[in-house]
Amino acid sequence: MNEFSLKYGCNPNQKPARIFMADGGELPIEVLNGRPGYINFLDAFNSWQLVKEVKESTGYVAATSFKHVSPTSAAIGKKLPPDLKKSCFVEDIEGLDDSPLACAYARARGTDRMSSFGDWIALSDECDEVTAKIISREVSDGVIAPAYSPKALEILKAKRKGGYNVVKIDPSYVPAEVERKQVFGITFEQGRNNFKVTRGLLENIVTKNRELPEDKAIDLIISLITLKYTQSNSVCFAADGQAIGVGAGQQSRIHCTRLAAQKADLWHLRRHEKVLSLKFAEGVGRPEKNNIIDLYLSDHPEEVLGDGVWRKNFAVRPEPFTREEQQAYLAKISGVSLGSDAFFPFSDNIERAFASGVSYVAEPGGSVRDDLVIEAADSHGMVMAFTGLRLFHH
Repeated sequence: MNEFSLKYGCNPNQKPARIFMADGGELPIEVLNGRPGYINFLDAFNSWQLVKEVKESTGYVAATSFKHVSPTSAAIGKKLPPDLKKSCFVEDIEGLDDSPLACAYARARGTDRMSSFGDWIALSDECDEVTAKIISREVSDGVIAPAYSPKALEILKAKRKGGYNVVKIDPSYVPAEVERKQVFGITFEQGRNNFKVTRGLLENIVTKNRELPEDKAIDLIISLITLKYTQSNSVCFAADGQAIGVGAGQQSRIHCTRLAAQKADLWHLRRHEKVLSLKFAEGVGRPEKNNIIDLYLSDHPEEVLGDGVWRKNFAVRPEPFTREEQQAYLAKISGVSLGSDAFFPFSDNIERAFASGVSYVAEPGGSVRDDLVIEAADSHGMVMAFTGLRLFHH
C-alpha cells in the first residue's frame, strides 16, 4: 500500500485528503483497525519518532501521549510508586509492575490528564495485554506501535464499538534525508533533524556545580527528545523518568517556562495526601475526577467545594487545600530537570524554574546574556549544560 485515503484533512472542508509515498514505495504502516484521520497520522508519525529515539538513547521502553502534534508527556518504563499509581488512576491494574511498557504509558497518560483527553498514543515496543487494558478504558483516538500481542489487539479492536484506530509501523523504516511540505502552494525543503540526543550532549556543563547523576541525565535526555517533537517555542520539565510538564507553542520563552512549571506543579500536587484521599461521589468517572481535582487545586476551589455543588462531586466534603499549603508543599520539591528547545534570553526563566524545584538544566546556550543565566543558575546551586543544539519543531 503506497496510499491511504483520508475522510478529510485538518478540517471537514479540506478535501480531498490522503497520505502517500511520493516515490511510489510502500507506506511503512498497516492500519489494523479503524480509519485514522489527517491529524491522527500527524500525531502518529511524530509520536513514533519520539518513543523510538527515547528507547535508543536511554535503553528503556518508552511511551508518549500526543495531542494536536505535541506531546503532553513522554515516559520510560519505570515502576510507579503507590502514590503515583493512585494519582495516575492505575492502582487497580493487575500486572502493572510486570509490564514496563504499561508503566511507561501509565506515567505518560497520568502526567497531564486534562491535555491527554482524546490522545494519540505511541509505544516503542509490542503492545501487551496490560498496556491495552489501560488504553481500553481511557478516552483516546488511537495508538501506533511496532507490534501487538494477539490479546492486546483483541482488546483494542473492541474499543469505540470496534472503531478504535490501531496502526502498526515498520520499526526498520528509515525516511528520506530530505523532507518537504507545502504552505500556500509553496514547497519548503529541508534536511531531516537526524541529530541524536545522547548523554554526550550534556558534557558541556557551564555552572560551578558539575555533579550530574545518571538518573538526572536520563531525565534531561527525555526532556530534550520530547522537545524535539513539540511545537516551538517549548520547555519541558522532567522527573523520575518522565516529562511532568510541557510548555508548547508559546511565542515567549518565559511563558513556555511558566506553563511547563504550572503543569509540573500540578503533577506534584496531585500526589499530595489531601488529593489522594479525596472521596468521590458514586458514579463519578475518571475524566470527571480529573476535572474535579484540577478545580480543587485551582484558585477557585469553591466551584467543586461550594455548598450547592460538593455533594455531586464528593461522598465526603473535603477540607480545602489552601494556596499556602500548596506553596509549602511545593517548596520542598527539588531535583527536577528542565530542557529548553532554544537558549534562555533572560534569567527570569531560571528563577521561575527554581521555584518549581528545578536543579538540572539543559539548554543550547548562545544568548548575549548567557553570563546572567549562568549566574542565576549558580545562585541556586543548579547544574546546567549548554548543548549547543537548538530543537525548533514546526
